[in-house]
Amino acid sequence: MKKLGLIGGVGPESTVPYYKGIVFGVKDRVGHDFFPRITIESMSCFDVVPMSVAGKKQELVDYFLDGIKSLAAAGCDFAALSCYTGHMVFEELEKVSPIPLVSIVEATLDEAKKRGYKRVLLLGTKATMEDGFFQKPFLRDGVDVVTPDAATRDWVADHIMNELEQGIVKDDTAAAFREIALSLMRQHDADALVLGCTELPMVFSKYPDIPQLDGVQIHVNALVDRILSD
Repeated sequence: MKKLGLIGGVGPESTVPYYKGIVFGVKDRVGHDFFPRITIESMSCFDVVPMSVAGKKQELVDYFLDGIKSLAAAGCDFAALSCYTGHMVFEELEKVSPIPLVSIVEATLDEAKKRGYKRVLLLGTKATMEDGFFQKPFLRDGVDVVTPDAATRDWVADHIMNELEQGIVKDDTAAAFREIALSLMRQHDADALVLGCTELPMVFSKYPDIPQLDGVQIHVNALVDRILSD
């Protein structure tokens, strides 16, 4: 059984469901009372988001690499970033990481293909919606990705950073997110919504009627698979 190292704190509201999902996911799979060994390196979304918005990719690589090295030193066999935004430098990190990494983007793509989706709507931070790192593998495998217009991207990113990352979910904000998702899915004939920020399940868990790819749960499942792999 492999030991996972998780980069958490980016943000805290997603780190908790990652941890619980992984330990109970492993327990359910092994079929008896057992929790796996996990080390969490808690970093800060208030460092990551400004670097990503400013396009400071090398600084972002160095920042995450420092955390991954701590996880490797703690005896972790592999690692994962518990956020989509950090994956804008995933390829660069893979090249220098001392341990293997498991991508939330590739896990989400695998699930989209498994469900037969051909077009998805992506909501997330500005970097996730605009940088292209998310769209690239999807387009490579024939899945179209649509995003909101610039003004709506700004609104989404602002409410993620100033509310969801702070653990705040206002009713009017949740209703606005729902309307944005439904309107754009109809407009673009999208098969599903990608919760492209690991805090977005705080909002969209309220709306199970919207077809959605919950990156946290999808990534958790992939990490449980890796923990239990030979």
